[in-house]
Order: sequence, then structure tokens, then C-alpha cells
Amino acid sequence: MLKRAGEDSRPLVSVVLSFRNEEENIPSLVERLEVVLGGEPVEYELVFVNDASTDGSLSVLLRVRERNPRVKVLQMARRFGVAECVRAGMAAAGGDVVIYMDADLQDPPEVIPALLTRWREGAAIVHTVRTHRRGEHPLKMWATRVAYRLIQAGSSIQLPVDAGDFKLLSRPAVDQLLQLRESDPYLRGLVVWLGFTQAFVPYTREARHAGRTHFPFFSRNPWKTFALGMTSFSFLPVYACLALSLAGVVGAVALGLTAAVLQLREVPLASTVWLLMLATFFWATIMGAVGTTAIYLIRVYKDVRGRPPYIVESTMGIDSKATVSTPSSTGRGPTA
Repeated sequence: MLKRAGEDSRPLVSVVLSFRNEEENIPSLVERLEVVLGGEPVEYELVFVNDASTDGSLSVLLRVRERNPRVKVLQMARRFGVAECVRAGMAAAGGDVVIYMDADLQDPPEVIPALLTRWREGAAIVHTVRTHRRGEHPLKMWATRVAYRLIQAGSSIQLPVDAGDFKLLSRPAVDQLLQLRESDPYLRGLVVWLGFTQAFVPYTREARHAGRTHFPFFSRNPWKTFALGMTSFSFLPVYACLALSLAGVVGAVALGLTAAVLQLREVPLASTVWLLMLATFFWATIMGAVGTTAIYLIRVYKDVRGRPPYIVESTMGIDSKATVSTPSSTGRGPTA
């Protein structure tokens, strides 16, 4: 393993990159990272976490690694998802600083020096905030902005808007993050929840360098991320359920009064209105409460199952002393 800051005046920076099917982007990504980090007074390692790619990504990485041994690879046993791969990469990373980012070059590596500058100034966590997103469909950008603001509005902590998965974490922050054993973690919120001194760096998000996005608007992933954000840090669904239930009760009372008047006037429609009132009342008080409670019970269920968040099949270039996270009491376990 490269020397840590206590052993050398040059700190070690670990860049964690979770990816799936990015063979077209990896060569350019590594070249740009080499240029950027080579110009900084740091040692570095590039920890690629392969989320069961089906293309030639692994072969490309192995060729790159022959030229640059700082490139290291974790091979997941199956497809686990971005957040789980990021946690696996963090657990294996040896850096004094860990930066995690996407591998499609939408997040430009040239922003990294600004992140390191804020870290040197005392920030333990540095978020990047997207001021503009190139190459995105207007509908997706609008929906993303609305989703971020909805999550922030109902959150129990102050979550930044437009801060995605491109962040710098100091070693103490990484160690604390790895202690959290949540299933389906919403990393964008958990990193904020950690506390510490946090800073922000604005940047323009580029269009994908090559290939197709793995997160199209009409797919499962964006909607799952929104649901995780809402249920991880927000009680807004509960409040919405209460408001909806109150509105339903008010509606049921209005329907009941209407039905009573119609019945006094012996209008045949009265019985239908009574039935509608009862249906509205039960829908508002029972279905709303049960549905909202179920969302939170699902999260509890996932956490108490005790399954490991991920399984690493093999590693390449990871020092034997590096650790990969397992569901232990300490949050860290032996390398696969």
C-alpha cells in the first residue's frame, strides 16, 4: 500500500469509482485522473469497483493496470448497485482522503484540485454542487430539481440541493460512514448526516463521454433514489398522509351532511351519497395510514434481515491489510 500521511509528507488520495459497463470511458477517465492527480502534491490510488460488468471493462482495466499499478480493482460477486459498490471501495481504500465519483466523465476530474484545496483549508467533507447539467433531457432535469427540493423540504436535516455522488471525505468521515449498516443507503444524505466541517464546490456537469446512461428517466433507478431519499431523512410522507386523511375526513363529513339533507328531502340519491361518504372515510383513515406505515416497515425489515450489503468476489492490487466491509459489529472485516 502507498504510505499514509503519517509516514510521508505526501497524503494518499483514494479515488473510488463504482462502474458497470464503461469500457468506452475508462481509458479517458484514467488518463484525465492521472494528469490531475499527478499535478497535486499527493500520492494516489484509483479504486475501481466492478458491479458485474458484462462488457470488456475488466479487460480494459487490466491493461491499464499493467501501465499504472495505482489502478486497483474490486470485482463484485454479482450486481449490487452503486451505493453498495461505493461502500466496498471505501472499505478497501487506504487513503487519508477518499473521493468518490461516477465513471462516465459527467463529473470532470479537473474539479478534484478544488476539492483538495477545501480539504486542506479544514473541511472534512466537500460536496460538489451542479450549477448546470449538459446533455440531459429537460424533463429529467426538471424532475430532478423537483425531487431534490421535495427531499430537502421534508428532511429532518439540511440536505444540499443538486449535490450528487461526487464528494471528498476525510479518513475520519469515511470510517464513520462505514460504521452505518443501513440497507439501501442514501449516501447523499448519510454523508451530510455525519456532520464534521463541510464545504461546497460548484461545477458544471458534463454530458456523458461515451455510451448510454444507466439511469434513464423512465427506469427504476431514479425513482428508487427518490424513494430512498424521502424515506431515509424525511417524514414528509407521514405528514402528507395526515393531511390527506384530514382532507378525506372533511370530505366525508361534507358528504354525510349532504346525504342527511337528501334523506330528509327523501331524494333517492341519498343512499348512494351515504355509501360514498363511508368509502371516503375508510380510504382516508385506513388505507392512507396503512400504506405510509408500510413504507417505513419495509426499511426496518431490510435492516433487521442482517444480510451483508455486498460480497466481493476478488481483488486486484488491494493490499492484504486493506479491509472490505462486512456486517460485523465494527463495520469492517477481512479482505475478500
